[in-house]
Amino acid sequence: MATPGEIESKFWAALMADRTVMLGLADVADGHTRPMTAQCEGEQSPIWFFTTKNAAIATDLGNGRRTIVAFVSKGHNLFATVHGRLRVDNNRAAIERLWNSHVAAWYEGGKDDPALTLLRLDAETAEIWLDGSGLVEGIRMLFGGDPKQTYKDNVAVVDLK
Repeated sequence: MATPGEIESKFWAALMADRTVMLGLADVADGHTRPMTAQCEGEQSPIWFFTTKNAAIATDLGNGRRTIVAFVSKGHNLFATVHGRLRVDNNRAAIERLWNSHVAAWYEGGKDDPALTLLRLDAETAEIWLDGSGLVEGIRMLFGGDPKQTYKDNVAVVDLK
């Protein structure tokens, strides 16, 4: 049985290994999300996203909005939803720290590209699920084990503040 802290650590490790998430504003009527690349600095909030000033998510933000992030790890062995507040934060020091060749490919003007915008997600809570359908669980079910028990032990709601 994994503790909530262990499940949270697995979440951060998976997010840093495969940074693609579906990011959306929670209080928008159409509920539209879009794939974005998460930039993390260790196992903690904030989570950062580079985008352009005219991207819908940036123009809809105002002074900050409730946000939802959906994440599935590469091996589909971890799933998560993250809630928090998203805002534009063109902090020059953060841009310098987070800049990499993948980000640079999107901005012809580099770090000074006039279209560049940095979004800051102050994550508040996450619900994280570990996949309980591995070999051990399969064997346990063959011998009459209850899959609900394994599932229950592989879910955590964690505070990310």
